[in-house]
Amino acid sequence: MAKEKVAKALKKAKHHAVKEHITIRLDPSILDYFKKLAKETEVPYQTLINSFLADCAAKKARPILTWSIEEEKQKDK
Repeated sequence: MAKEKVAKALKKAKHHAVKEHITIRLDPSILDYFKKLAKETEVPYQTLINSFLADCAAKKARPILTWSIEEEKQKDK
């Protein structure tokens, strides 16, 4: 039942937007994750990736980035 709900929601969203063809480079582990999820949910992996990114955009999600400075690493040694 959960698979059917996900598939219906994704199909509905799919018909409302014109997609743009792009090329994106992903780590193999990320692609494997979405392909495995695609098999479990019976939803194409590209649709899952698009849905995830659409959800992030709708929520205005921002990554949490932490940058370190080489000097700080050397001070800790």
